Amino acid sequence: MKHTISVLVENEFGVLARVATLFSGRGFNIESLCVAETMDPTASRITLVTSGNEQIIEQILKQLNKLVCVIKVVDMTMGDFVDRELILVKVAAQESTKAEILRLVDIFRGKIVDVSPNTYTIEATGDDGKINAIIEMLRPLGIEEIARTGKVAMSRGALTLKESKKIRQGVENGGLLRS
Repeated sequence: MKHTISVLVENEFGVLARVATLFSGRGFNIESLCVAETMDPTASRITLVTSGNEQIIEQILKQLNKLVCVIKVVDMTMGDFVDRELILVKVAAQESTKAEILRLVDIFRGKIVDVSPNTYTIEATGDDGKINAIIEMLRPLGIEEIARTGKVAMSRGALTLKESKKIRQGVENGGLLRS
């Protein structure tokens, strides 16, 4: 089963390398990874997707919590959350396919962000299902290149990643945090 894990870390040189080394050193795979500074410039948020059974995920969460640079670790999959991914897709655009590409972009509420005589570059955002669906619909038309950001995720409602007390209460009630 895929798990989406949010990790709040110190915004310092080498932190991402330490997190990635933890995964590679133990043979865990990172399926997607997205990192950016938070509203607090001293902290960054890492959203990663990994797979494994409950024992493996528990081990990953415990190992992440042992890193000094880690402030909080939340397995978003254990609670109610929203997630999105952004993709850019360059598609071959021939006179016979341009109308179909524009129709698909409209259906998936994407945008054409670049045009050349022979290609359209499409921007789309959504959850895994939407992203995979637009890729599969565009594939027969001639995808030239794809760039994906990796998933970002946030819990629904008032909970924030940094509010450990509220999140810990959630754990006791079957909620989000495992620390």
